[in-house]
Amino acid sequence: MPPRWPRKPDRRDPAYRRLDDRMNFATHVAIFAAINSGLWFFHILKTTTWEWLPWLTGGWATVLLGHLIYIAAIANYSESTTPDTPPKST
Repeated sequence: MPPRWPRKPDRRDPAYRRLDDRMNFATHVAIFAAINSGLWFFHILKTTTWEWLPWLTGGWATVLLGHLIYIAAIANYSESTTPDTPPKST
C-alpha cells in the first residue's frame, strides 16, 4: 500500500521533502539491488570475465553511500523562506 500524505503535497513542506528524499533513496537502492544482483548472477553463472563489474558495483555503492549521507546528515529540512513566500510573522 503506498504511503498516504494527509495534505496537499508541496515541495516547500519540510516533512514532505524529507519523505520524498527518503523514498527517492529507497528507489535508488532497489534499482541498484536489482541490476547489480542480476549482473553478478550472470557473471557467476556463465563464469564470464567481466573485469568492469567490481568497479561498477563499487562506484555505484559509493554513489549510494553519498546519497545516504546527504539525506541523513547534510540536507536541511527546516522551514525556510523562498523568494515567492513572505517570511512568517511570530
